[in-house]
Amino acid sequence: MMTMLETPKMKPWRIAMAGLTLAVMSPLTWAAAAIQAITSSQQGGADVIRIEMSEPLASLPAGFVVQAPPRVAIDLPGVTNALGRNLVDINQGNVRSVNVAQAGERTRLVLNLRQPSTYRAQVQGKTLLLTLEAAGAAPAPVAAAEAPAQATPVRESGTRFASNMNAVPLALRDIDFRRGSDGSGRVVVELPNNQVGVDIRQQGKALVVEFSGASLPDRLRRKFDVSDFGTPVQDMTATQMGERVRLNVTPTGDWEHSAYQSDNQFVLEVRARKTDPNKLTQGPGYAGEKLSLNFQNIEVRALLQVIADFTNFNVVTSDTVTGNVTLRLKDVPWDQALDIILQAKGLGVRKTGNVLWIAPKDEINAKEKMDLEAKAQVAALEPLRTQSFQLNYTKAEEIAKGLTGNNTGGSAGGNNSTRILSPRGSVIFETRTNQLFVNDIPSKLEEIQQMIAKIDVPARQVLIEARIVEADDSFGRTLGVRLGTLNRNSVASSGRLNLGIGGNYSGVVGSTGQIATGGTGGTGGTGGAATSSIANSYFVNLPANGLNGFSAATMGVSLFSSSVNHALNLEISALEADGRGKVVSSPRVITADQVKALIEQGTEIPYETATSSGATALAFRKATLKLEVTPQITPEGSIILDVDVNKDSVGQETRAGPSIDTKQVKTQVLVENGGTVVIGGIFQQSESVTQQKVPLLGDIPGVGVLFRNSQRSSRRSELLIFLTPKVVSDRSGLR
Repeated sequence: MMTMLETPKMKPWRIAMAGLTLAVMSPLTWAAAAIQAITSSQQGGADVIRIEMSEPLASLPAGFVVQAPPRVAIDLPGVTNALGRNLVDINQGNVRSVNVAQAGERTRLVLNLRQPSTYRAQVQGKTLLLTLEAAGAAPAPVAAAEAPAQATPVRESGTRFASNMNAVPLALRDIDFRRGSDGSGRVVVELPNNQVGVDIRQQGKALVVEFSGASLPDRLRRKFDVSDFGTPVQDMTATQMGERVRLNVTPTGDWEHSAYQSDNQFVLEVRARKTDPNKLTQGPGYAGEKLSLNFQNIEVRALLQVIADFTNFNVVTSDTVTGNVTLRLKDVPWDQALDIILQAKGLGVRKTGNVLWIAPKDEINAKEKMDLEAKAQVAALEPLRTQSFQLNYTKAEEIAKGLTGNNTGGSAGGNNSTRILSPRGSVIFETRTNQLFVNDIPSKLEEIQQMIAKIDVPARQVLIEARIVEADDSFGRTLGVRLGTLNRNSVASSGRLNLGIGGNYSGVVGSTGQIATGGTGGTGGTGGAATSSIANSYFVNLPANGLNGFSAATMGVSLFSSSVNHALNLEISALEADGRGKVVSSPRVITADQVKALIEQGTEIPYETATSSGATALAFRKATLKLEVTPQITPEGSIILDVDVNKDSVGQETRAGPSIDTKQVKTQVLVENGGTVVIGGIFQQSESVTQQKVPLLGDIPGVGVLFRNSQRSSRRSELLIFLTPKVVSDRSGLR
């Protein structure tokens, strides 16, 4: 078996093979650049990495920045590694080490950093200079676990890749999602240029990426469902928030993320967190550089010094820390190794800047207790000071109640478990000038001033517009007939009976069921020269019914023969009605955030009521159009509405007075700013067909129409309620 000591004997053989390989290669290969040395220095608070080449580079190499873990990657095409090793330890400033990986004719340099940083590349002859930009000052040697606390100042739990350098907002080109070979989800955002500012932070169980000074095209303002890709990412939502574009990414399970930007492309990668089986214990938050320790019966103080040298931390060990420990750790993060050692020996650690104080837990607790008691004694003896606060948007009385937990007006100085003031503090509010006078120790006055600065801000206003649309469509048709006989002798004096249609005739069967007799050329509508009317005897009396208060039109015919003394009278009546209507009501109201608003218009109808004494009293009932709403603006910019919409109108008359037709919807809904939502709708449709007929005769084909009455009606009505909230950015109000 080959041992590690035999390895150097193989070097001459490898050198010979390398020489043979170079001999058969083309002449172009001899001109390829090779990395000969990598050094680091600090200039003006910035870290400068010098990569010495055998040949000058033709152009600046491409690279990208990785956020978690903090790294900078540089790709060098056509460059080989002549260092003889793949890892270069730097341990200076913000740079831990440099990994050199060669694949074919390309070499990648990976700078392992302590905290995220951007870089600037420059070629000087045969040297490639990489300058890591400093975040305000020269970075101090700190451990990786503490890097986020000293990263570029951004929002809490977030990181800023770069600040926006564009003069005007530019639109993002595209948002794409891909699945990685290891099952990770990759969100790829195409930026308009490399000057767009990017912020990324974890908010709850989601990742929020904001692109400052950018706009979002309408085609990208939507929710992307990517659950079918089989990655930890379930969905992502892109929205426009003022001058920022917000991308919410929702992963599931136990996951971790990394992000980097390469020129105009931003990539966020979310992958499942893998558990290393080589770790002795598992725990969250261990992100230090891995180390291996193998000691037998070593003093704890010496072991702590080894870890201090590895992490570049300043360690202060108490005199009471004693004892020995035996341990064997392989590829364990240094912060986890330190935690294991402290737990094994009952020790605790307190951090101040880059200094660690290690002592027994009882000693640390006792010191902290003494410090707190000393602070309490100072606070009890510290002189009080009075400070006035001028409030602009909030009532001074409400702030005073919140400071003391007292619900009484005037002055407040009582002792309550919910009070913010110190036990010796008191507060007085003045309603006329809306001022607050607080008497307390200086440290409490500072806290109150910071709290008032966050509370006393103008409330955002919301304009709510509702549209109530009522549509009505009705149709009716009726057809009837009357059939009877008339004694011919009773009308012999008239000479004859005539046919009449529409009213200009002399022998029409009128609506009273009588024949009007008159001279030739008379008008049945006015009776002409009629001298008498003779009752008709109907054996079929099924006239058409009226619709919408109108009577049906009629047509009458009288037929007789010279051989028969009776005449046959036929009257046909028909009516058709068609109606369409539409009513649109649009109440609008503006109100402050989380403040109820009410707008109402209509009629109050009086009615009499009985009292307990037996007398009558006059009361009123409203038939109004009312919009009552309470908006709440969410941190994401959407609006939650508690809404109550009423549309009442006067109905039919009854003995007790007119009835009220009511239409109401009461609900809670979440709407995006400026969006429209249908919060309710009622659709009604009724159809009816009625028929009256003479049995058997009404079923005869053709002739049966003379022995029946038919009526058909249909009615459709629809009610829709739309709601559109909008955050008012200016103070113009309603226009």
